[in-house]
Amino acid sequence: MTVCAACHPCRSGCSPSALQSASMQGRKTDASSLMVNDLTKSGGTDKIGTKDHGSCRAAGAFFEEGDAEMELTMCCPTLFGLEGVVADELRFGGKLTEVRAENGRVLFEGDENTLAWANLNLRCAERVLIRLGVFPAKSFDALFEGVRALPWEQFIPKGGAFPVKGHSLNSALHSVPDCQKIIKKAVAARLGQVYQQSWFEETGAKYQIQFAIMHDTAELYLDTSGAGLHKRGYRANSNAAPLRETLAAAMVKLARWRGREPLIDPFCGSGTIAIEAAMIAQRRAPGLLRTFDAEKWSCFDAAVWRQAREDAIGMTDGSARFPIVGSDIDPACVQLSIENARKAGVSNTVFFEQGNAVERDYSVLGVLFANPPYGERLLDVQTAEKLYTELGRALAKSPMKQYILSSDPLFERCFGRKADKRRKLYNGMLKCELHMYFKHSPRPSAKIDRNGSAGLTKNS
Repeated sequence: MTVCAACHPCRSGCSPSALQSASMQGRKTDASSLMVNDLTKSGGTDKIGTKDHGSCRAAGAFFEEGDAEMELTMCCPTLFGLEGVVADELRFGGKLTEVRAENGRVLFEGDENTLAWANLNLRCAERVLIRLGVFPAKSFDALFEGVRALPWEQFIPKGGAFPVKGHSLNSALHSVPDCQKIIKKAVAARLGQVYQQSWFEETGAKYQIQFAIMHDTAELYLDTSGAGLHKRGYRANSNAAPLRETLAAAMVKLARWRGREPLIDPFCGSGTIAIEAAMIAQRRAPGLLRTFDAEKWSCFDAAVWRQAREDAIGMTDGSARFPIVGSDIDPACVQLSIENARKAGVSNTVFFEQGNAVERDYSVLGVLFANPPYGERLLDVQTAEKLYTELGRALAKSPMKQYILSSDPLFERCFGRKADKRRKLYNGMLKCELHMYFKHSPRPSAKIDRNGSAGLTKNS
């Protein structure tokens, strides 16, 4: 896309005030139309980098004088309900202290080493964004000037492509297409002034700009991930109702499963829960099979990304085996799961088989994870609820700890037992609850060795 740096809105036939007047005729954005992994809450203070707390009009540089590394404020959008899980990943895995969990996102501080680590290693976050600034934006003029004040040139080179996307909620500037145009022109104006050029061909690497306008406050970001972090690279194909990888990993983390006891998923689908569990147990970074947009950015040192990948590979214990079994009544799902496990590099520790979930033996110690049909995309509601009843009978006397995800508000009535604990989660746009049954499950008497003492058969 070619952009003219001189196209301030008032010079292109559509002034900010005219755009605002026109947008007021439009329809306000409905909260229900926003993806749950979008940025859904604005921060309370203006902030550029980690050292500058001034307004955007007085924004300082991201580089501190005398420092070689860039200080950044980063943001990870999350599925609702997973904010605490992602915050713990950053605190304990990333050894970070400046971590703040908010509704639908987690904010943290760091440099480009932190940025590379987060993209490669976070299992439950949806993206890693750099937050460039926060400012009030009650008019298009304020939006334009606030965006133009930000140091875009510290990230975007002359040939970089900088598409814009975002959302607005409960704000005067509710026309998203108009906001996109204003932001695009403001960034082009800033870069044009710095680089002394009037046209941008945008033929280079992509620097995706994201904005969120909430209650007349604008936040501007650069998306460093590209494709969402749930796209690990091992699941090119999936069944009709796939579970998002970030949610599957979160289920395993919420259960605190570490490979010390057998794991069973009797509704394995495309194998996501079992594969994510195996990756956690083998300490296999979820981002090793894919690339990220920021790896191509000239503002970052490529050596940082290479080192982050080497460190992640060094942490992996790919030879370790754990008793993980997935099954499904559909043989096509079983074959798909086997192939996905092979692509993920965990086929040596995950076994998939065909079987009916309500007929298998649950008399052994261990942990059960299940994402049975909700009656939304697979089966109808009545058939799904009948399945819950049969599953509840099959598990009634089982010593296994059980973690079952369902969107049906009548799940516990059908299942026959009230959960020991419930957690509200979202599977994409679908509101669900994770029903946890663990109080009467005895602890395993001995640890399972890391060479597969459970005698599981390797996938062929």
